[in-house]
Amino acid sequence: MKPAVKHIARKRFGQHFLSDGGIIDAIVRAIQPRPGQPMVEIGPGLAALTQPLVERLGRLTVIELDRDLAARLRQHGQLDVIESDVLKVDFAQVAQALGATKIRVVGNLPYNISTPILFHLLEHVQVIEDQHFMLQKEVIDRMVAQPATAAYGRLSVMLQWRYAMEDVLFVPPESFDPPPRVDSAVVRMLPHEQPAAVNVALLSELVQVAFSQRRKLLRHTLGRWLEARTYAGAFDTQRRAEEVPVADYVALASSVGGRG
Repeated sequence: MKPAVKHIARKRFGQHFLSDGGIIDAIVRAIQPRPGQPMVEIGPGLAALTQPLVERLGRLTVIELDRDLAARLRQHGQLDVIESDVLKVDFAQVAQALGATKIRVVGNLPYNISTPILFHLLEHVQVIEDQHFMLQKEVIDRMVAQPATAAYGRLSVMLQWRYAMEDVLFVPPESFDPPPRVDSAVVRMLPHEQPAAVNVALLSELVQVAFSQRRKLLRHTLGRWLEARTYAGAFDTQRRAEEVPVADYVALASSVGGRG
């Protein structure tokens, strides 16, 4: 589907349109869409990825905030268009409308709000089969980072608790129009079938406190947070936040949350 009039990318929406055919093919191969699968694309833009996806799926639901782009997309007979800010979309309701218990989610996420989108989707992970996203490479590096590395942080812990993730494709700036000033990549996110049970809000607060001063030992940050909660359990605060594995943070959150 080619628009009749050139659409000018809007900076306020963080729009960078994928235009490299080879990269588009590689992304579609990574996603492996199958006929009839319930799939939702976030930020379809000029339909560069949308078209090859819908050709393989038969039908596709898309979420587009830009009013002009949404109007163009509605002209495509195989697309169901949700004109909305993705942060306001209830993915459980979308799955229900599609008659599916699980949906696949894909997209070239706006880089200026990619992290809020990831956390919003985390709230709906129970209805998600998998996710494939184009993101700033630096963000994906943080998502998949291992402990004791500079990129390991709150995003690493919060997402690795709930997903198995893989950096599957590097995407250079020249693959877009207009080119962003950063490198991009594609990440695959598979929800863990049996994640550790934990209070998500508590885990988020705990991890945020831990990484608030990452150069200091945890006794200066998380240690005081635990003392304020009169926590008497065993947790080594003579480490820096980046030295603590995801499983240790999750176990601590479960222990603190289970008290009383």
